[in-house]
Amino acid sequence: MKLIVITGLSGSGKSTALRAFEDMGFFCVDNLPIRLFPKFLELSSKNSEVNKIATVMDVREKEFLISYEKVFEEIHAQGYKIEILFLEASDEVLVRRFKETRRRHPLAKDGTILEGIAKERACLSDIKKMATKVVDTSFFSIHDLRQWVKSNYSSTLTSEQLSINLISFGFKYGLPYEADIIMDVRFLPNPYFVPGLKGLDGRDERVVNYIKKWKETGVFLEKFLDLICYLLPLYCREGKTYLNIGIGCTGGRHRSVVIANILKEYLSKKMNYRISVNYRDIEAG
Repeated sequence: MKLIVITGLSGSGKSTALRAFEDMGFFCVDNLPIRLFPKFLELSSKNSEVNKIATVMDVREKEFLISYEKVFEEIHAQGYKIEILFLEASDEVLVRRFKETRRRHPLAKDGTILEGIAKERACLSDIKKMATKVVDTSFFSIHDLRQWVKSNYSSTLTSEQLSINLISFGFKYGLPYEADIIMDVRFLPNPYFVPGLKGLDGRDERVVNYIKKWKETGVFLEKFLDLICYLLPLYCREGKTYLNIGIGCTGGRHRSVVIANILKEYLSKKMNYRISVNYRDIEAG
């Protein structure tokens, strides 16, 4: 079992890091009481689907500083290898982040934020020395930190993929509100006006052949597929785990369905993404 403990200074980005691990298929727990850690691992080991765990532990839990060394030794004796990811940032950045979020520092009950930060640094100095990785997030945006986590733990993330949902739709029924990208294909020749094709839909081979035979279809597909292949790695780099691509024609029955299926087939062969297709308006009329 892959086991990662995320700890460090309050405001350094532990919650963001935990969400990044969750997006990459880890079973994640925030603020797990340290004394429950061995029992949690015991129960998790009985679930065959849980083989990667990331948990945040820090000074919010009163027993953490007192008990973490003993508990970690106990877990190590049971055969587990713990990786400790320690996050920190400069005092100036931490103060700014606390002011922006208007949250109270957990160790600054009767003092200033700076006093709380100084106390926390001292309390965590020993576990910082134990850390497998230490990262200063002072100059990281949320996206930067997510990318850092992905890059540094990629060897454990073989199943991590971008999920793509293709939505064929008709403009006369409205835009799909969940779409991240919209492509209008109403400029393509319309099978609706061709005798024998009107009653069919874009899954029928006769409709597919009709749309694909036009020169403008071939030129469009070349440029559109190239654009999508260029964009997908950039969305992944920004930490996006799902992408909804809407492809629309007038009624959502012919052209949008054909193009959505062509895009699915192309991406399935070219890239290792999870792809689904939703023919939203194919039965609408």
